[in-house]
Amino acid sequence: MTNTLSQPQTQNPFAQSLAGKVALVTGGGSGLGAAISRVLAESGAQVVTADIQLTKAQELVTELTEAGHQARAISLDVRDENALEAVVAQLEEEFGHLDILINNAGTDVTVAIDELSVEDIDRVLDVNLRGPFLLSRAVLPRMAKRGHGAIVNIASTASKRAWANATAYHASKWGLLGFSHALHVEARPLGVRVTALVVGGMQTPFILERFPDTPLENLQDPRNVAEAVRYVLLQPEGTVVPELTVIPMRETSWP
Repeated sequence: MTNTLSQPQTQNPFAQSLAGKVALVTGGGSGLGAAISRVLAESGAQVVTADIQLTKAQELVTELTEAGHQARAISLDVRDENALEAVVAQLEEEFGHLDILINNAGTDVTVAIDELSVEDIDRVLDVNLRGPFLLSRAVLPRMAKRGHGAIVNIASTASKRAWANATAYHASKWGLLGFSHALHVEARPLGVRVTALVVGGMQTPFILERFPDTPLENLQDPRNVAEAVRYVLLQPEGTVVPELTVIPMRETSWP
């Protein structure tokens, strides 16, 4: 007689859904932000795609709504403190809750430090670091009041390694990684999960417009990273992923 051991049934987090959740994605009109907006919408979330280039966000939202998903586009400059506060208040009033914040908007100035102006570094730090701080500060008390919520900050291998002609970008991304971990410590007792996603090179305009000769095989599909965002969001209650690294198999900035 063969004895069979019954295996405990484990729940597959990807069998769950984000239905009923409201997600704000900054820089959501193109590149990784667009991929994240698509994946979250496909998972049932009501996605608010925010971008300084409203036309791009609107084009994406048209695509999503025609496919039967819930999405809207808004114009948003993450450097504008008043606008950020107003958007969060508006979404809270309209939906009654904002469950997910994806701090994805980013920029760079790829020049040597002696060519980098004060205005350049201020803009990079404002978009990549100050913006996530302002939005996180705006949403955290509201999420904490409900006892749940998720903030995902899109960091970079630039927060772990360094290369030439990217001092502003490195400063912003190292800062964002530190901010994410500090925010995780404060938010976890409140029931809010904070994750820093350390992302390697992707097949997006952010890379290809600045470095058009980059071999595509060295870069990953941004949807792969968006799926990692979904994975983090669908972790069981009681579990948080403070940091996750997602790089292409042939990432050149990683050993």
